[in-house]
Amino acid sequence: MAARALAIEVRRRLEAVYHATGPSRGHGCASIPAVDELVLTFLSQATTDINSWRGYQALRAAYPSWEAVADAPVETIEELIRPCGLSRQKAPRILAALQRIRAEHGTISLDFLRDIPRADALAYLLSIKGVGRKTAACVLLFSLGIPALPVDTHVWRVCKRLGFISAKTTADAAHLLLEEIVPEADYLTFHVNIIAHGKAICTARTPKCSACVLAEICPSAVL
Repeated sequence: MAARALAIEVRRRLEAVYHATGPSRGHGCASIPAVDELVLTFLSQATTDINSWRGYQALRAAYPSWEAVADAPVETIEELIRPCGLSRQKAPRILAALQRIRAEHGTISLDFLRDIPRADALAYLLSIKGVGRKTAACVLLFSLGIPALPVDTHVWRVCKRLGFISAKTTADAAHLLLEEIVPEADYLTFHVNIIAHGKAICTARTPKCSACVLAEICPSAVL
């Protein structure tokens, strides 16, 4: 089966099982503003969805706006987001990002990214310190509706097992390769259902191949 046809079949089978249509953050909200998504994705690095959402909620409860967060002491932000882990790294990056956006655009909003070419929007996000390809793709896809396919650890692992990318493919390279293989219209559902499958069945250490809906089309399945 050709790679694109396989990607469509994978998306179809997983969507029938998991029915995921938006990012799963444990709070029932599939879409939030782009700056919120940027901050939440910063917070989500190296932690669970539940913990990152706690940190995000703490910031939103403590300050009325992102402008107020941008003017807050870094020590206060560190304490508020402590449940997320790595707060000493994340707090200054969040503040620097918010302050830069305000300095360059007069307000803390990323809505302007909708009005420029996709490549320029991606380049702008990647120019923010601490923003990698996955974070940028999450902001573009989830909040702005701009085609991008985020590759997290689950997507990376499952797509290697399915043969879409090689074992040596880096996460950054995987973004480019998978965006060529997966139809743009399927980016969101492919991403979220692969993650659901990676957590439930295609786990890192002991994948449950005998219970996998993809087993018959997966070259790595062990039955």
